[in-house]
Amino acid sequence: MRSTSMPSAILAGGAVGGALDLVFAFSFAGYNGVPPGRLLQIIASGLLGNAAFAGGVPTMALGFGCHFGLSLLWAALFAAAAWRVPGLARRPLLAGAVFGVVVFLAMRLVVLPLSAYPRPVSFAPLATTLDLLSHMLLFGGPIALAVARALRNRLEPSAGVVN
Repeated sequence: MRSTSMPSAILAGGAVGGALDLVFAFSFAGYNGVPPGRLLQIIASGLLGNAAFAGGVPTMALGFGCHFGLSLLWAALFAAAAWRVPGLARRPLLAGAVFGVVVFLAMRLVVLPLSAYPRPVSFAPLATTLDLLSHMLLFGGPIALAVARALRNRLEPSAGVVN
């Protein structure tokens, strides 16, 4: 099996993890009566504050871009950590789940409070549990698996050699 380059792994892991996380967010928001466009505006409100809710399609696009920009940044951070700590790539499902918890806490406790997000960060039990599981399984998992695949030859030098 061919190995993947690290930039490709970051792009693939960040894109897949970001897409799965966004699908979960759209589903949960829709269940609560929030349409997808509004959710994208909520994401954009991290940069624009309340002005995001009056911006229409351009702020929806900004929210979409912010979401995937952050996904790629998180994927790059995981790749850098796995490069320095190879054990992360040896057990990608466990590492991805732990990474998902780290991302969840960092977003809720650091990024959102320091952004222009206009609402207080809450920890409602059902939403928090589902969001945490989403970050562990749907976000951290794909990123860790993609990075582990890219690091396979570094971890097992004979993995790419055919006898």
